[in-house]
Amino acid sequence: MADGGEPTLRQLGEFPMIDRLVAGRRQPAEVTVGPGDDAAVVNLPDGRVVVTTDMLVEGRHFRLDWSSPHEVGRKAIAQNAADIEAMGARPSAFVVAFGAPPDTAASRAQELADGMWQEVGTLGAGIVGGDLVASPQWVVSVTAFGDLGGRPPVLRSGARAGTVVAVAGELGRSAVGYLLWHKDIDGFNELRQRHLVPQPPYGQGAVAADAGAQAMTDVSDGLLADLGHIAHGSGVVIDLASDAFRPDVDAVAAGAAAADVDPMALVLSGGEDHALVACFPGVVPPGWRVIGTVRDGSPDVLLDGQRWAGPAGWQSFD
Repeated sequence: MADGGEPTLRQLGEFPMIDRLVAGRRQPAEVTVGPGDDAAVVNLPDGRVVVTTDMLVEGRHFRLDWSSPHEVGRKAIAQNAADIEAMGARPSAFVVAFGAPPDTAASRAQELADGMWQEVGTLGAGIVGGDLVASPQWVVSVTAFGDLGGRPPVLRSGARAGTVVAVAGELGRSAVGYLLWHKDIDGFNELRQRHLVPQPPYGQGAVAADAGAQAMTDVSDGLLADLGHIAHGSGVVIDLASDAFRPDVDAVAAGAAAADVDPMALVLSGGEDHALVACFPGVVPPGWRVIGTVRDGSPDVLLDGQRWAGPAGWQSFD
């Protein structure tokens, strides 16, 4: 037994544990076959399926001395849902694979699943299947599916000169939250929490697509890094205006000062906020704010017409 007399994953076994995790869950109308068979069946009216997958590894993407399993579950769903949103689609279903040491308390796996279900509930989506395996550490792998609803997908390669760049959501919060945790700085609870559980602007991906967004991505590796994908994919220069980031800089300034870092650096290069950033040919829709422009030239991302000399963003293998 785990601490407190709770059964472990080894004691329960794979299928009894899976039964626990899916018991009493309600699926959306699109799911005609959910967990319990060899595969799920999901109806997507559009006829096309947007698919993405992402993985969280303990010690690399989360720490269980910082995050509760519930928070890890919410984060795992949120970062995948943001990728679906960035294509202009609506997240509809998720498949989850979870690896953990055999002596992990079953209650902690249950808490992880509860966090996931809370997050998918905000989307009107469902968790339709997955896998449970033994692993030396926690590994959470999520595959997300989305429905375009008749819209064309919004790619990174569609930005054109003369358009504006706009963002939905907030920037820099997760990055400063990470530093506050890493440097063991007390207080700033809201910022610390934003690192544990991001807040993507759900629904704004479809709003952007309906408003004619030419290119879009979510801010997972840092604004400059992610806009760099659009700039290179589209063959354009993206020129950001530093004044447009004043609300974000102000929001993280106190935490950044406590961590002894430049708040603008956190806004421009900090990842895992999962805001959406897109290029629009005209007026941006409600919920979006303009942060720059697009022009012809050798692909690049600039700040006030100049190269940013600070950090560019997250690197997966650094």
